[in-house]
Amino acid sequence: MDASLPSRRPAYRVPLSLTAALCAVTLAAGCSPAGAGAQAVDRQPARGAHSAQPAPLTQRSGNDLQSDYETVIRNVLPSVVQIESGNSLGSGVVYDGKGHIVTNAHVIGDRRSFTVTVANSEQPLRAELVSSFPEQDLAVIKLDSVPRGLRAATFGDTSKVAVGQIVLAMGSPLGLSSSVTQGIVSAVGRTVSEGGAGGGTGATIANMVQTSAAINPGNSGGALVNLDSQVIGIPTLAATDPELGNGTAPGIGFAIPVSMVRTVADQIIEHGRVVDSGRAALGITGRTVVGPDFQPAGVAVVTARKGGAAAAAGIAAGDIITQVGGVRVTTIASLSEVLAADRPGQRVKVTYTRGGATRTAEVTLGEM
Repeated sequence: MDASLPSRRPAYRVPLSLTAALCAVTLAAGCSPAGAGAQAVDRQPARGAHSAQPAPLTQRSGNDLQSDYETVIRNVLPSVVQIESGNSLGSGVVYDGKGHIVTNAHVIGDRRSFTVTVANSEQPLRAELVSSFPEQDLAVIKLDSVPRGLRAATFGDTSKVAVGQIVLAMGSPLGLSSSVTQGIVSAVGRTVSEGGAGGGTGATIANMVQTSAAINPGNSGGALVNLDSQVIGIPTLAATDPELGNGTAPGIGFAIPVSMVRTVADQIIEHGRVVDSGRAALGITGRTVVGPDFQPAGVAVVTARKGGAAAAAGIAAGDIITQVGGVRVTTIASLSEVLAADRPGQRVKVTYTRGGATRTAEVTLGEM
């Protein structure tokens, strides 16, 4: 990918497993990409027993920086596990001392039992699904028995993640367990949509952390870590360039921010499921429609759920949504990306067409 050529739009893929097909995703329409510059805010405290944090870094020599890398790896790598889900292989992060492990929903797929390899156990361990939340591509599994010395990771603060920070990606790329790659935070606030084919969940995820650390198949569900030995994200997506035969574009990967990881994992552990997604929704099913030029031109409402946000505002099946909150909507993906930046209960203006006439409605957004 050549970022200097704006006409070239990269595709994105989910680094799913060694055997599953990779899933195409796209960046948000109309931005570089949508949501860039948005701030993520932690809403939940960290949970679980976590190791002490090293002192903040100051001006470092080359040898000191190498020592910092080695310290981070010693602190965090024992908390990163390998997950086998049928023929799929991915990674996970030990969330607490009770054996809960957080990973990507696309890593576990539709299975309920897994084989997990942890750093302090020679034998693979069994784990069971607690719950999956495909809408955010996150899931929690739990070890059947907790090995002695299991170490939970330390989870950082999304609001302190800044462009230029050195980060390490830890996981099992290509089946190479306990592997580490290095890079920087390239951007924050990215909104990315996964496709639903080839093993992806179809999720639209806001406020993702973009990194230059290599993200490869098998890294999904692992840890993106800062030099304070804190997990700041869960690596989930890697970019590909269609002009290079859909080969992986070096240095463009994405991780789910730790604030969302905590929000989802804490609810799953406490309630067995996500009870408050924090994600806005219109309460419709829809499909992309094309205009006279055969280009995507909006989202046709297939169904508007009774009592849902759209139906309550008078939007009905057959209407074509073209704008939400003043942002143009051309596809199902772009609609999801716009809503990803909003909150349930927020009032937005929705522009739609009915019988060739343009209409607007004030909609109080519901919850996904």
